[in-house]
Amino acid sequence: MGAKTRKISRVAGVSLALLLAITFSSRLAHGQAQHVRWDIVSLSLPGATVNPGGEASAKDNLGNTLTLMGSGTFVAPAGSGGTSSAVTGGGTWTLTTAAGTSSGAYAVTGLVRWEEAPGTFPATADNIGDPANFRSGLAVLRIEYSDGSHGVLAVSCHGAGTPDKVFEGITASKDYVDYWNRVAPSGTPATTNANRTAFHLE
Repeated sequence: MGAKTRKISRVAGVSLALLLAITFSSRLAHGQAQHVRWDIVSLSLPGATVNPGGEASAKDNLGNTLTLMGSGTFVAPAGSGGTSSAVTGGGTWTLTTAAGTSSGAYAVTGLVRWEEAPGTFPATADNIGDPANFRSGLAVLRIEYSDGSHGVLAVSCHGAGTPDKVFEGITASKDYVDYWNRVAPSGTPATTNANRTAFHLE
C-alpha cells in the first residue's frame, strides 16, 4: 500500500470514527430522561394566553361527568414510554351524576407512560413556561382520589401541527368506572373556556 493510499485510509478512518461518535452522542442526548410539567389550562386575553388553573371533563357510559383541575410534573425515563415514580402534583375532582354531585382532591402517584407528539405552541402567550419548551403528547398518570378510590388520568395535548388523531383534553378512571368520552375544548379566550391541556419541558 502506497503512502498516499495509507493517508486516505487514515482520513477515512478518522472521519468514520467522528461520524460514529456524533451519532452515538446524538442518540444519548435523544435518550435522556425528560422532566415534564403538565397542566389543565385556561385561555385569556390578550390574544390567546395560556394559563394554569383550567378545568377539563370526561363522561362515562351513562353520561355522568368527571371534571378535573390540576397540574404537576413527572420525570419520563430515557427511551420511549416507561414508568416512573418521580411525580408531583394533582388537583381537584367533581363528579356530577343524576343523583347529585361529589367532589374532593386527587394526587398523582406515578407515571404509566409518556409519549411526545409532533406539534408547536398553538397560542399567543404563555403564562406557564417558555413557549419554546411547549410539547404536544400523551401522558398517562396513576392517581388516588381523596375518597379512597384509585384510577388513571390521561392528559392529551394537541398543538399546532399535531396529527388530528391526537385529541385535546383528558380522560380518567375512578375505580371500575372509565370516563372515556372526553369533552371537546369549548369557549374562547374572551369567554368561559375549558378542556385544554399543555406540556412543558423543565
